[in-house]
Amino acid sequence: MSRPYDRIMPIHSPEEVEFLRILRTNPCITTILDRAPQLGLPEWYLTAGAVFQTVWNHIDGRDPQSGINDYDLFYFDDYDLSYDAEDDVIQRAGALFDDLEVCVEVRNEARVHLWYEDHFGVPSTPFTDCKDAIDHFASTTCCYGIRRNTTGDDEIYAPHGFADLFAMILRPNPVLAPREVYESKAARWQKEWPGLTVVPWPD
Repeated sequence: MSRPYDRIMPIHSPEEVEFLRILRTNPCITTILDRAPQLGLPEWYLTAGAVFQTVWNHIDGRDPQSGINDYDLFYFDDYDLSYDAEDDVIQRAGALFDDLEVCVEVRNEARVHLWYEDHFGVPSTPFTDCKDAIDHFASTTCCYGIRRNTTGDDEIYAPHGFADLFAMILRPNPVLAPREVYESKAARWQKEWPGLTVVPWPD
Protein backbone atom coordinates (compact mmCIF):
# COMPACT_ATOMS: atom_id res chain seq x y z
CA MET A 1 0.00 0.00 0.00
CA SER A 2 1.40 3.39 -0.94
CA ARG A 3 1.89 6.00 1.76
CA PRO A 4 1.39 9.79 1.45
CA TYR A 5 4.56 11.75 0.70
CA ASP A 6 6.45 8.53 -0.04
CA ARG A 7 8.03 10.03 -3.13
CA ILE A 8 11.38 10.35 -4.80
CA MET A 9 12.83 13.75 -5.60
CA PRO A 10 12.21 16.11 -7.28
CA ILE A 11 10.12 17.46 -4.43
CA HIS A 12 6.74 18.78 -5.52
CA SER A 13 4.69 20.31 -2.69
CA PRO A 14 5.66 23.58 -0.96
CA GLU A 15 5.73 21.71 2.36
CA GLU A 16 8.23 19.19 1.03
CA VAL A 17 10.40 21.94 -0.42
CA GLU A 18 10.43 23.81 2.89
CA PHE A 19 11.03 20.63 4.89
CA LEU A 20 14.07 19.74 2.82
CA ARG A 21 15.38 23.31 2.85
CA ILE A 22 15.23 23.38 6.65
CA LEU A 23 16.96 20.01 7.02
CA ARG A 24 19.80 21.22 4.84
CA THR A 25 20.53 24.01 7.33
CA ASN A 26 21.75 21.32 9.74
CA PRO A 27 25.32 20.49 8.64
CA CYS A 28 25.29 17.14 10.44
CA ILE A 29 22.24 16.03 8.47
CA THR A 30 23.80 17.01 5.15
CA THR A 31 27.05 15.23 6.02
CA ILE A 32 25.28 12.05 7.11
CA LEU A 33 23.17 12.03 3.95
CA ASP A 34 26.28 12.57 1.83
CA ARG A 35 28.25 9.76 3.46
CA ALA A 36 25.67 7.13 4.43
CA PRO A 37 25.52 5.55 0.94
CA GLN A 38 29.16 4.52 1.44
CA LEU A 39 27.97 1.97 4.02
CA GLY A 40 26.23 0.01 1.26
CA LEU A 41 23.17 -0.72 3.38
CA PRO A 42 20.23 -2.48 1.69
CA GLU A 43 17.74 0.12 2.94
CA TRP A 44 18.33 3.10 5.21
CA TYR A 45 16.83 6.35 6.48
CA LEU A 46 18.02 9.17 8.69
CA THR A 47 15.04 9.57 10.97
CA ALA A 48 13.54 10.48 14.35
CA GLY A 49 14.59 13.41 16.53
CA ALA A 50 17.39 14.76 14.38
CA VAL A 51 14.87 15.31 11.60
CA PHE A 52 11.79 16.75 13.29
CA GLN A 53 13.77 18.62 15.96
CA THR A 54 15.78 20.42 13.27
CA VAL A 55 12.44 21.75 12.02
CA TRP A 56 11.39 22.79 15.53
CA ASN A 57 14.70 24.61 15.96
CA HIS A 58 14.11 26.49 12.72
CA ILE A 59 10.64 27.55 13.83
CA ASP A 60 12.01 28.71 17.19
CA GLY A 61 14.91 30.58 15.58
CA ARG A 62 17.50 28.39 17.29
CA ASP A 63 20.68 26.77 16.06
CA PRO A 64 19.69 23.82 13.83
CA GLN A 65 21.47 21.33 16.10
CA SER A 66 20.19 22.67 19.41
CA GLY A 67 18.75 20.07 21.78
CA ILE A 68 19.34 17.12 19.45
CA ASN A 69 20.74 14.18 21.41
CA ASP A 70 21.64 11.91 18.51
CA TYR A 71 21.15 11.17 14.84
CA ASP A 72 19.26 7.94 14.21
CA LEU A 73 20.32 6.02 11.13
CA PHE A 74 17.96 3.10 10.51
CA TYR A 75 18.66 0.29 8.09
CA PHE A 76 16.86 -2.96 7.37
CA ASP A 77 18.65 -6.25 6.82
CA ASP A 78 16.65 -9.37 7.66
CA TYR A 79 19.23 -11.69 6.11
CA ASP A 80 21.41 -11.76 9.24
CA LEU A 81 19.68 -10.88 12.52
CA SER A 82 22.73 -11.46 14.70
CA TYR A 83 24.04 -8.66 16.87
CA ASP A 84 27.50 -9.29 15.43
CA ALA A 85 26.27 -8.32 11.97
CA GLU A 86 24.62 -5.18 13.33
CA ASP A 87 27.70 -4.33 15.36
CA ASP A 88 29.84 -4.57 12.23
CA VAL A 89 27.67 -1.87 10.63
CA ILE A 90 27.80 0.19 13.83
CA GLN A 91 31.59 0.05 13.85
CA ARG A 92 31.88 0.99 10.18
CA ALA A 93 29.46 3.87 10.67
CA GLY A 94 31.42 4.99 13.71
CA ALA A 95 34.56 5.25 11.61
CA LEU A 96 32.71 6.98 8.77
CA PHE A 97 31.22 9.67 11.02
CA ASP A 98 34.08 9.85 13.51
CA ASP A 99 34.85 13.50 12.76
CA LEU A 100 31.29 14.63 13.55
CA GLU A 101 30.86 15.87 17.10
CA VAL A 102 27.50 14.12 17.41
CA CYS A 103 26.28 10.61 18.15
CA VAL A 104 25.14 8.76 15.03
CA GLU A 105 23.12 5.83 16.36
CA VAL A 106 22.81 3.00 13.85
CA ARG A 107 20.20 0.27 14.27
CA ASN A 108 19.01 -2.64 12.16
CA GLU A 109 15.23 -2.35 12.33
CA ALA A 110 14.87 -6.00 11.31
CA ARG A 111 16.14 -6.88 14.81
CA VAL A 112 13.89 -4.61 16.90
CA HIS A 113 11.39 -7.33 17.81
CA LEU A 114 14.22 -9.27 19.47
CA TRP A 115 14.79 -6.64 22.19
CA TYR A 116 11.79 -4.29 22.18
CA GLU A 117 9.83 -5.98 24.96
CA ASP A 118 12.85 -6.01 27.28
CA HIS A 119 13.27 -2.26 26.78
CA PHE A 120 9.68 -1.05 26.67
CA GLY A 121 7.58 -3.76 28.32
CA VAL A 122 5.42 -4.63 25.31
CA PRO A 123 6.15 -7.09 22.50
CA SER A 124 6.73 -6.01 18.92
CA THR A 125 6.06 -8.02 15.81
CA PRO A 126 8.88 -7.96 13.25
CA PHE A 127 8.92 -4.86 11.08
CA THR A 128 8.76 -5.35 7.33
CA ASP A 129 11.08 -2.47 6.40
CA CYS A 130 12.38 0.86 7.71
CA LYS A 131 9.16 2.63 6.80
CA ASP A 132 7.21 0.17 8.92
CA ALA A 133 9.54 0.93 11.83
CA ILE A 134 9.06 4.68 11.38
CA ASP A 135 5.29 4.13 11.27
CA HIS A 136 5.50 2.74 14.82
CA PHE A 137 7.12 5.74 16.52
CA ALA A 138 5.38 6.92 19.70
CA SER A 139 4.17 10.11 18.00
CA THR A 140 2.98 10.69 14.46
CA THR A 141 4.95 13.94 14.57
CA CYS A 142 8.11 11.84 14.78
CA CYS A 143 7.38 9.82 11.64
CA TYR A 144 9.84 11.26 9.14
CA GLY A 145 12.72 9.79 7.22
CA ILE A 146 15.12 11.07 4.61
CA ARG A 147 17.77 9.30 2.56
CA ARG A 148 20.03 9.86 -0.43
CA ASN A 149 19.32 7.47 -3.29
CA THR A 150 21.74 5.98 -5.79
CA THR A 151 21.24 8.84 -8.25
CA GLY A 152 22.11 11.44 -5.61
CA ASP A 153 18.55 12.64 -5.05
CA ASP A 154 16.86 12.87 -1.67
CA GLU A 155 13.86 10.73 -0.80
CA ILE A 156 11.46 11.83 1.92
CA TYR A 157 9.15 9.59 3.90
CA ALA A 158 6.39 11.52 5.69
CA PRO A 159 3.35 9.26 6.17
CA HIS A 160 1.37 11.85 8.17
CA GLY A 161 2.21 14.94 6.17
CA PHE A 162 3.67 18.15 7.56
CA ALA A 163 0.85 20.12 9.22
CA ASP A 164 1.53 19.03 12.80
CA LEU A 165 5.28 19.34 12.35
CA PHE A 166 5.19 22.96 11.19
CA ALA A 167 2.55 23.81 13.83
CA MET A 168 4.74 22.22 16.55
CA ILE A 169 1.97 19.83 17.59
CA LEU A 170 3.02 16.52 19.13
CA ARG A 171 0.35 13.90 18.49
CA PRO A 172 0.32 10.36 19.96
CA ASN A 173 0.61 7.30 17.78
CA PRO A 174 -0.85 4.47 19.90
CA VAL A 175 0.15 1.54 17.71
CA LEU A 176 3.10 0.08 19.64
CA ALA A 177 4.92 2.26 22.17
CA PRO A 178 3.18 2.39 25.56
CA ARG A 179 1.65 5.56 26.97
CA GLU A 180 4.50 6.19 29.40
CA VAL A 181 7.04 6.28 26.57
CA TYR A 182 5.06 8.97 24.76
CA GLU A 183 4.45 11.00 27.89
CA SER A 184 8.09 10.83 28.97
CA LYS A 185 9.30 11.99 25.57
CA ALA A 186 6.63 14.69 25.42
CA ALA A 187 7.63 16.11 28.81
CA ARG A 188 11.31 16.17 27.89
CA TRP A 189 10.71 17.74 24.50
CA GLN A 190 8.27 20.34 25.81
CA LYS A 191 10.89 21.45 28.32
CA GLU A 192 13.42 21.88 25.49
CA TRP A 193 10.89 23.41 23.06
CA PRO A 194 8.32 25.25 25.24
CA GLY A 195 6.22 26.22 22.22
CA LEU A 196 5.38 22.57 21.60
CA THR A 197 1.70 21.65 21.96
CA VAL A 198 1.27 18.13 23.32
CA VAL A 199 -1.89 16.23 22.44
CA PRO A 200 -2.78 13.85 25.31
CA TRP A 201 -2.60 10.10 24.91
CA PRO A 202 -6.08 8.74 24.14
CA ASP A 203 -7.98 7.07 26.98
